[in-house]
Amino acid sequence: MTEEFTTDLDDGMLGFFRDIAGVLVRRIGIPRAEAVARINRAFGGMEIGPYPDLMCHELPEYWAYGLYYAGDVPYWEPEADAAGWEVRPAPAAGGPEWTLPEG
Repeated sequence: MTEEFTTDLDDGMLGFFRDIAGVLVRRIGIPRAEAVARINRAFGGMEIGPYPDLMCHELPEYWAYGLYYAGDVPYWEPEADAAGWEVRPAPAAGGPEWTLPEG
């Protein structure tokens, strides 16, 4: 485990997970603590191989948008409008997924 993620990761996969969190923060606009909590909810405790794990066949954007939005969202299309996309609820406040301060 790292200080932020609840999954054992080598340095390469730690960077990949941090890239996913970065997409959630920069492109979607959520706080880093929530981004990490969403990643922990999805992948916490899973066995992730060393970099490049199989999940690296998809870009961090793929994982980020899938963690935030429900269903298949065409985030890669230039005219894509997220206004109608369903947002997955964040993990419950205070849960074990929240490894960073929420503020």
